[in-house]
Amino acid sequence: MSDDARLSFYDEVGGHETFVRLVDAFYRGVADDEVLRPMYPEEDLGPAAERLTLFLEQYWGGPSTYSERRGHPRLRMRHLPFHVNPDARDRWLAHMRTAVEELALPPLHEETLWDYLQRAAFAMVNTFEPTAIGPAQGARGAGTLPLHPDTTKESS
Repeated sequence: MSDDARLSFYDEVGGHETFVRLVDAFYRGVADDEVLRPMYPEEDLGPAAERLTLFLEQYWGGPSTYSERRGHPRLRMRHLPFHVNPDARDRWLAHMRTAVEELALPPLHEETLWDYLQRAAFAMVNTFEPTAIGPAQGARGAGTLPLHPDTTKESS
């Protein structure tokens, strides 16, 4: 098989249906997670599930619909408004691990997918403050201490 005719990872694992199954299983766990669920602004997790499905499909060699609709993924920037600490990361990974296992992929494909998901989850951590400490969702940065102290006030 020539380099041009090689199947993408997306095709090798079953294409669209596989990624829909992965994301659906993942969000079943997120729906009842008291730390992760508040990070999703929509009443329904459907829009988030669609975004994740499109992103993963594109990343793994499927259609480029994600970029056509949303532009460059910019994952760190898109996650910055949310309190993504190690607890949130570990919860995300636990739900994703369950979802990956439900796919029952061949071992090499499972390990390839899982390796990427772990690296991505670790890269999204943007704070080490405990859950429920620090800025609320959508207000990251509000109410924080100034970067430079006000030196114009006289000390008493």
